[in-house]
Amino acid sequence: MTPKQLRSFCLEFNAATEEFPFGPETSVFKVLGKMFALTALDGKPLTVNLKCDPDDAVRLREEHAAIVPGWHMNKRHWNTVDVAGLPDRLVRELIEDSYDLVVAGLPKAERLRLDRA
Repeated sequence: MTPKQLRSFCLEFNAATEEFPFGPETSVFKVLGKMFALTALDGKPLTVNLKCDPDDAVRLREEHAAIVPGWHMNKRHWNTVDVAGLPDRLVRELIEDSYDLVVAGLPKAERLRLDRA
């Protein structure tokens, strides 16, 4: 997955936005103001921080060397994913899972507005 593909995929979700609260080099993807992905799109290697269920986070780290505890994030709830170290399909699934976890924490009225009850 290229940086352009990563950015494009993150922005495909309902109400997803890209913001730069940490400076122009760090893309923060949010849904209704809540972060679901954080990346430096010009980083080498290309990595992305993604929210993850705590039990799944540990399992994924054990199964994939390209997944480590979230850098500068709550290590219980966030993973850092080396995009080049995983199949594109898995990276997409992890991004979608992150988005879904964030949406699940939103008030019901906002979830319904996003068609992700």
